[in-house]
Amino acid sequence: MSAETRRRFAENIRSGAPDLALACLLIGAEVLPDLDVAASLAALDALADAGRPHLAAGDPPAVLRRALADEAGFRGYGDDYGDLRASLLHEVLRRRRGLPILLSVVYLEVAWRLGLPAAGVGLPGHFLVDVGGTLLDPFYGGRLVSRAETSARLGAALTDADYEPWSVPAIVTRVLTNVRAGATGHGKNLRTRLWAVELAMLVPSHDAALRRERGEILIQLGDYVAAAAELESYAEAVEPVDPEAADHALRAARMSRARLS
Repeated sequence: MSAETRRRFAENIRSGAPDLALACLLIGAEVLPDLDVAASLAALDALADAGRPHLAAGDPPAVLRRALADEAGFRGYGDDYGDLRASLLHEVLRRRRGLPILLSVVYLEVAWRLGLPAAGVGLPGHFLVDVGGTLLDPFYGGRLVSRAETSARLGAALTDADYEPWSVPAIVTRVLTNVRAGATGHGKNLRTRLWAVELAMLVPSHDAALRRERGEILIQLGDYVAAAAELESYAEAVEPVDPEAADHALRAARMSRARLS
């Protein structure tokens, strides 16, 4: 991603009305710098146009299911969870498959283009779309699901608060969290994890711990000066509320600088 594209991402996500599709596509520009964002937005427009004739049926959930699952073939697959492409909107539009949250982004964008009331609902380990009070599961072909069924499947006692609509910044943050998680552990990709952290730091009200994470990644990449500066910045931010974490970060910063001597 170029500095200009990151500026565009920051400007969008910090605006009063951030564009979800644009934010997700600009995430994809980290992987494909010459990504044709306009073409992907046009693809969403085309999906909405294809679903528009179904509006006469007067059943919003059925409109989305028919247009996106039955006709366009969007759905999830179990082997996508470790695939970075499943977290990139342009790839999801191309492959017609992705993680629950990215499939939900497609459903949301098409619903909004059709003037349908829709909101994203983030649950522990899953993501749904609320269409006028009806829950759809894009990962499973847009099928209707109840709260009881969802609680049973996730093995969690969910409350009304769990079904509150998510804001665009919250959805984007979770997309980036998925990218970070996929780039951690066996076969980890530090560069991927780094850009995901750096984009998450551009989202308003981001977690201060991202600074610590960025510093730790930079140490692993051998950028010891930048790592120390980031860890010191993190320590300054958290010292009033968590002196122990601040002290740990400062010690890590000193160790990072020591590697240069």
